[in-house]
Amino acid sequence: MAAPLLIGTSLKMYFGYQKTLDWCRQVTDIARQHPAVTQGHAALFIMPSFPTLSPVLEIVRDTDIRIGAQNLSDQPPGAWTGEVSAAMLAEMGCRCVEVGHAERRRHFHEDETLIAAKTAQAMANGLSPVLCVGEIEQGDPDVAASECIRQVESALTDVPQPRETDLIVAYEPHWAIGAPQPASKEHISAVCIKLQAWLDGHGGGRVIYGGSAGPGLLSRLEGSVQGMFLGRFVHDASAFEQILDEVMTLHDASR
Repeated sequence: MAAPLLIGTSLKMYFGYQKTLDWCRQVTDIARQHPAVTQGHAALFIMPSFPTLSPVLEIVRDTDIRIGAQNLSDQPPGAWTGEVSAAMLAEMGCRCVEVGHAERRRHFHEDETLIAAKTAQAMANGLSPVLCVGEIEQGDPDVAASECIRQVESALTDVPQPRETDLIVAYEPHWAIGAPQPASKEHISAVCIKLQAWLDGHGGGRVIYGGSAGPGLLSRLEGSVQGMFLGRFVHDASAFEQILDEVMTLHDASR
């Protein structure tokens, strides 16, 4: 059986506390009954804000939905006021964590040294990094692929080999984040195929696509990505069902 497609989202700071819990309950109810999930064709992950992690973990407790954090400290537990360690996230039950998002790089000045340290902390504590990579300016896909590979190599600098924790690489061209339309199918496919080939030869990992990702894109990218990192489209929880319907359509078409 083929590996399930990874379908996930980060809620960023859009929702309040109660709305986050209500949204997660809705998505969990969809996942419990949708054949794409129950038959193992899709694997879901959700990254809510820090204060909601504990109750959200309880909401999804009897499912296979992975819960992750949107950030983590680059340091082990200690005197780091206001930070949250990978060890604590893992102890709570988190299974993944977002690292290197364009917003963190741009607004919080996270450089490659910091991203490498965060990636190492995540993997040392059994968390799968959802490592966000992408080029800043729109241009040639071969150049974009080379830049993304360089960013992945840099992020893995402090990670011992062979890796014992799964790596998820989210390709998000910076110029496409929040844009009305995603990058073209041809651009995304070319970059993701090259990036996946590099990962396959360097310890493994799975490439998913984000950056104004919405309905229909997964079908257009069939075969070149292993999932989607969804944005504002799924702020309506029922939209998750549309994506899972798409997963089932792809599965049925491949039989």
